[in-house]
Amino acid sequence: MTRREQLGQVFRFALVGGVNTGTFFGIYLLLHPWMPYFAAYSLAFVLAMVGSFFMNTYFTYRTRPTWKKFLLFPLTNVTNYVIQSAGLYALVTWAGMDTRIAPLVAAIVAIPFTFLLSRKILVPGARRGAGDEERQGQARTSSTV
Repeated sequence: MTRREQLGQVFRFALVGGVNTGTFFGIYLLLHPWMPYFAAYSLAFVLAMVGSFFMNTYFTYRTRPTWKKFLLFPLTNVTNYVIQSAGLYALVTWAGMDTRIAPLVAAIVAIPFTFLLSRKILVPGARRGAGDEERQGQARTSSTV
């Protein structure tokens, strides 16, 4: 994968994240008057996560969705939550950052981790670097003498 293709994925991932955040908040606001706030939050979170899965498979990584990927995808959200929570705690407690700004900074710090994990889950063979693929291709051609 070229550097340009990787940057395209990062840009599309950020775009999907923005759309997903807006979708989550919109669903939450629609559900909030009809149910307790935490139930509205939880349902909005799950619905937005399903939407995020499809946006990331089709748009960000341009791959085919499968049940296996769908069932593994929530790991990206758990990872994101853990990294953001730890970052938030560290920024407020140890760095003395304002509690109104720290969640945004923690969310930004979590983006690369979430990107890499979602890519690993949604794109087959994403772990391999370009050199690995080239070496495998050479091994295949040399072994078919």
